[in-house]
Amino acid sequence: MLAIQNALGPLFALILFGFVLGRINYPGGDFWPRAERMVYYLFFPALLVHTLATADVGGVPVARLAVVCLGTILAVAICLWLLRRYLARDDAAFTSAFQGALRFNTYVAIAGAGALHGEAGMASAAVVIALLVPTVNLLSVACFIGVGALGRTSMARSLFELLRNPLILACIVGIALNGLNIGLPGWSESLLGLLGRPALPIGLIAVGVALRPRHVWRGGRTLWLTSGVKLVVVPALAMALAWAIGLDTVSRDVVLLFTGVSTATSAYILARQLGGDGELMAAAITLQTALAMLTLPLWLLLTG
Repeated sequence: MLAIQNALGPLFALILFGFVLGRINYPGGDFWPRAERMVYYLFFPALLVHTLATADVGGVPVARLAVVCLGTILAVAICLWLLRRYLARDDAAFTSAFQGALRFNTYVAIAGAGALHGEAGMASAAVVIALLVPTVNLLSVACFIGVGALGRTSMARSLFELLRNPLILACIVGIALNGLNIGLPGWSESLLGLLGRPALPIGLIAVGVALRPRHVWRGGRTLWLTSGVKLVVVPALAMALAWAIGLDTVSRDVVLLFTGVSTATSAYILARQLGGDGELMAAAITLQTALAMLTLPLWLLLTG
């Protein structure tokens, strides 16, 4: 338990620190939206390329990780779609519930993987990111298309933006460099290492700044059902699959971090852009972030 607290405690402390900064509006103006864009478009892609290109994935059970990660996400996505009329009052609310149940906060997950298991955890995390980031983004846009929230013009624009997603592009570049045994030659490794270093601390602080407690009280049943699915059902299904196929301890912990962590703050932007319920999405991000500080350590403790 102490190891889990030592690994996750600093991460949650940064989120709480960001929450305080947001409440006192420091440093003011549009600093944090701009900082978050810097993380999303520059620092975090650099971290992903650096991690994927240099990760020693020879010892990572890629096929079994794919079965667990993709099997869990696809099974939950299908169940959500079949139960959409029960989960949400309208299509806009359902798209936010769908995102809230499937998306994950990559900053917390990858930082936790490194803190718990060092380089081995980062190598497994790199594989999970490569598997889940494109899949979850595609499923989220497909949900908007499925409910008819996008017109033809908006649909084309959304698919185009998806192809330009910096995280997906970073995954493609990093995987290609690793797969072709190119790696990061010369000073490119040091450069990307330096560029990626601010991604996690600034990203975690920005998560705290973005929390909106006032929205939680207006979330209703959909908010609590979505959060229950995200923080209980998804990690439980992932752990059942992990045990069924004999996933090793490091990989299992990394999968649990990615499936048991709160939803991503970028889900709010997508909800606003594509006609989802932005207020419900903000409430889900806030509630899940608060609850995950309790549920994620418990999950890690229960799985041993």
